[in-house]
Amino acid sequence: MALDFLKKSPSKPPEAKASASARLAVWGSSGRVVWSPRDVGSLTKNGFLGNPVGFRAVKVIAEAAAALPVVCADAERRYEAHPLLSLLARPNAGQTRADLLEAAFAQLLLSGNAYLEALVTEDAFPAELHVLRSDRMSLVPGADGWPKAYDYTVGARKHRYPAEVICHIRNFHPQDDHHGLAPIQAAATAIDVHNAAARWSKALLDNAARPSGAIIYNGLDGAGTMSPDQFDRLQMELESHHQGARNAGRPMLLEGGLDWKPMGFSPSDMEFQKTKEAAARDIALAFGVPPMLLGIPGDATYANYAEANRAFYRLTVLPLAERVWASVSHWLSGLSGDAVTVRPDLDGVPALAAEREAQWRRVSEATFLSDAEKRRMLGLPEQPEP
Repeated sequence: MALDFLKKSPSKPPEAKASASARLAVWGSSGRVVWSPRDVGSLTKNGFLGNPVGFRAVKVIAEAAAALPVVCADAERRYEAHPLLSLLARPNAGQTRADLLEAAFAQLLLSGNAYLEALVTEDAFPAELHVLRSDRMSLVPGADGWPKAYDYTVGARKHRYPAEVICHIRNFHPQDDHHGLAPIQAAATAIDVHNAAARWSKALLDNAARPSGAIIYNGLDGAGTMSPDQFDRLQMELESHHQGARNAGRPMLLEGGLDWKPMGFSPSDMEFQKTKEAAARDIALAFGVPPMLLGIPGDATYANYAEANRAFYRLTVLPLAERVWASVSHWLSGLSGDAVTVRPDLDGVPALAAEREAQWRRVSEATFLSDAEKRRMLGLPEQPEP
């Protein structure tokens, strides 16, 4: 319009745009949560090879289950000598019974699957047994959905086994028809937390137990920025004189408008030690090992070590061993045609000695039971051995 020139134009201050983070010279930032991969190789590396709680939980279960005494019996008698017992005593030229079974139980705990290979002779009875690595095995389903073969892959080489010579033992998996769910998969989150707490502790020790923080540069006018040379000089001073355990307690000299602001929590605030112990208990819980047996503090579920050890055998070792031996017995009976079963001998387990003694006493004193009924209740054959 014609009169627009009479309007006073408002005087605006010149705009000064700058990043809100321009005044921060060093910033201790935190990223998003990153979980480790859930494949068998990564879980084994992080949860068994790189975690003391997972390593000990797998070892204590596998060793206890492999050391259980077993009996070989059919419906009529218990065998003191049998080809199956001889095979288990020396399964192959390089392993003993304990070595073979410990490897099988450990594979089952780490991958949810255990594979036994039988070298069958002309009389159809296996001459040797071998444990195959679960991460190298792949199942080949048939038209009916049941396995018809197994492929064992090492590098670029692949060998196909007929399904008959492989005993595939697997845990229950609600979302997989052919492979089992490993306890270490259920414990994967707790393993990540436990490993992260260990790395946190190591980082604090390497940095003289100092949390991360920020050095704020105010400048002479309170709103300045650092030059590239000043920034590089400050970083060099921090790395050479104020980081690491050897520089613990050294005072920091701040000049030219620099101010230190802590940006992290202290170890007491984070309580990472309690977090680490809670994660360790979760790992033990996933494997079914009482934390008391692993030396994890803060557990008062069981009154004493003997009670915890008895619960460990009853709730974890025996169910696992009985299921594995049932699968192995069914598989070997199908190969040899000899209908015998191998099962754990509960009378030979030291942790259950008091419990078995009480059971034997109650059964033997029950006058209303026949001898056949007593033998059946004690897990003995129907008729005494001749």
